[in-house]
Amino acid sequence: MRKSASNGIVQNGHKLMRQPVCTSKIEQSPCAENTLNPIRRLVDQLVINPNPDKNLLRLSIGDPSVFGNFNPPPQVLKAVSDNLATTCYGYVPAHGLVSTREAIAKYYNTRSSPLTSSDIYVTSGCSDALRIVMDCLGSEKRNILLPRPGFSLYETVAGNRGIPIKFYDLDPENDWEINLNQLDSLIDENTAAILVTNPSNPCGSAFSVQHQLDILAVAEKHGLPIIADEIYKDMVFEGESKSFGELSENVPVLSCGGLAKRWLVPGWRVGWIIVHDRHNRLSEVRGGLTRLCQVIIGSNVLIQGAVPQILETVPQSFYDDTLKRLKNASEIVYSELKDCPQIRPFKPKGAMYMMVQIKIEEFEDITDDMVFVEKLITEQSVFPLPANIFGIPNYVRLVLTVPEDILREACQRIVEFCQHHSVRVPRKKAKLTAS
Repeated sequence: MRKSASNGIVQNGHKLMRQPVCTSKIEQSPCAENTLNPIRRLVDQLVINPNPDKNLLRLSIGDPSVFGNFNPPPQVLKAVSDNLATTCYGYVPAHGLVSTREAIAKYYNTRSSPLTSSDIYVTSGCSDALRIVMDCLGSEKRNILLPRPGFSLYETVAGNRGIPIKFYDLDPENDWEINLNQLDSLIDENTAAILVTNPSNPCGSAFSVQHQLDILAVAEKHGLPIIADEIYKDMVFEGESKSFGELSENVPVLSCGGLAKRWLVPGWRVGWIIVHDRHNRLSEVRGGLTRLCQVIIGSNVLIQGAVPQILETVPQSFYDDTLKRLKNASEIVYSELKDCPQIRPFKPKGAMYMMVQIKIEEFEDITDDMVFVEKLITEQSVFPLPANIFGIPNYVRLVLTVPEDILREACQRIVEFCQHHSVRVPRKKAKLTAS
């Protein structure tokens, strides 16, 4: 082959004319276009310019490993180390090792809701469990009911799959319980499931057993299954901790959980779906769950192979200590913020978060939670998450897995910031001090 003098190529004695270069853009798929993460969408809009005279205090990341003060127990690390000596190097059943599924079933088995390995599906973290369940139940014609405020991933998964969603409201004046009348009114002939989060991210709430039973009654009335995001199961430091599956007699429950939060290893990406189905209404759904697990050929084999040892050897004292520290953190933050007239903290009962209301009418120049966070970062270098991300305006979410000294300093800066911007204090008299 050789280039000719003219605009072409000579090949085997024949002149081939060069084709014009195509410059039209290649379109993305509707699936990609409809995949939107509300956290990224809003956080990317934030103006993040911390005060250079103050160290940045991040109360925004729901990752207990960030600060190094909440670490997994040695038994968890040993379980993985011991498992390295096994032959967990290859493919295993896509919905999980039999030994792993047996161990999870045994760990969560109760007299009221007996479980076997066939009720367990191992996934790549709890978020993957939620994706698989929503995929299996919802469709372009089958809507799913979601909490508001709620974890933004639900909306991301639904949008990616073209699943219609409806939001039911949680009442901050009533321990963030569900407005059951509104929930009931949203259900129609095309509703596929009700998704509940308990304990809650972002609210830090934990439903009473009676409220859980009332929610199950609504689901039973309409013949609907419950998708239960229970990644924070047993992480309750006020009140009683029960799973929806344990309480349900007639309503099918697909409970999503994992190692991430209770065992403090969110990066290990092993989760699970637990199917509670006393009347065998989910026989077709079970096959769908298995097929959907096959999309990524299963989760991390090394870590899931260590799950039986983790569940068997971690002492109760570790779980108790974690809850004690989280409760202490919540009491510190609540105590520091409760007397500030411009905001209102809501004392949590579980999980790792606290919601704080911003009383917009008490501020001179702050119009919403986004402005609040931007100014707070710029002036005081404190970064909470604006709750618009979770579907509720004029609140912020604070993370409690932060060292005590940072929590106290952050709260003091927040109070100082609120005083500086208050309508009650003339701006010219308010002073900010650098740390």
